[in-house]
Amino acid sequence: MLLTTVDCDALLAAALPAYGFTRAADVRLLSLSENGTYRVREGGRTVVARVHRHGYQDAASIASEMAWTDALRTQVGVRTPAVVPTLDGRRFTTIRRPEGERHVALFEHVAGANGEETDLPLPVAELGALTARMHGQVEAWRLPDGFRRFRWDAAACLGTGDGRDARWGSWRDVPGLAAAAVPLLAEAAEHVAERLSDYGTGPDRFGLVHADLRLANLMIDDAGGITVIDFDDCGFGWFLYDLATVTSWLEHEESTPATVAEWVAGYTTVRPLTEADHAMVPTFVLLRRLMLSAWLGTHPDSPPAQQLGTSYAAGTVLLADRYLHDPSWLAVGAPA
Repeated sequence: MLLTTVDCDALLAAALPAYGFTRAADVRLLSLSENGTYRVREGGRTVVARVHRHGYQDAASIASEMAWTDALRTQVGVRTPAVVPTLDGRRFTTIRRPEGERHVALFEHVAGANGEETDLPLPVAELGALTARMHGQVEAWRLPDGFRRFRWDAAACLGTGDGRDARWGSWRDVPGLAAAAVPLLAEAAEHVAERLSDYGTGPDRFGLVHADLRLANLMIDDAGGITVIDFDDCGFGWFLYDLATVTSWLEHEESTPATVAEWVAGYTTVRPLTEADHAMVPTFVLLRRLMLSAWLGTHPDSPPAQQLGTSYAAGTVLLADRYLHDPSWLAVGAPA
């Protein structure tokens, strides 16, 4: 079920009294994508509200997300927005609607601007080290009872057959994809799936990940510090998939190999990567590209789809060709 502004506005209005806000609150829509995100101000308070789309996350998975962001902040010092509870101490509100339960959560407002809006450069090496701390926390953490998040495994990412059973749909539906390019992308997607199968899901390479560390989900303050926001896609996947998400929408840019190398350099100051890990980096970058191509096909009215038009498909074809035919593409160097 896709969101509409009218739907989100109504759900937020129904939820805000539980947090002590009145109808006079200044409410501003920040984004409308998988969820509706708002800034709410009143009486010196500023918070960020998330109106959840129906059918993507349920009450248990939302509570699990919040448990992880709390643990990251308290155990390893990763800056994440604190949950704002309701007046009676609930972590989020649930509103019953004809289509089923709908959920609204509030978080503290984070100073700074996201990586897409700020003129400050993204401290990529710092982000790599920060991500390594997140992954180290996951390896050592005993999941709370009832913890539930979905998996970003090959079936969820790429699907089977024509791929339309993947969580975000099939890359075949990316706007502007020429029929002549389909065999090339199909070959690349098959190769990606094979590499993922060979790489496996051992605990040293597969665990709880943010799964969407793109620029829009990184708040940068005036000192260059990073706060990680929007854990709505977090789930169980490959640790190196988090690296691939940093390149989101920019995978084809000439600056991407340098970004990847800088992230890896920062990451390995905290957590080692093996030769097998290094060799998988191009596979994860192309996996993310194929997934975003699919996402555009299932979200034709989203801001990225409107901005990119049919150009993203051409870049996806270019990357697939490089992946299959240029072994040096995105090489970041294996450990000595």
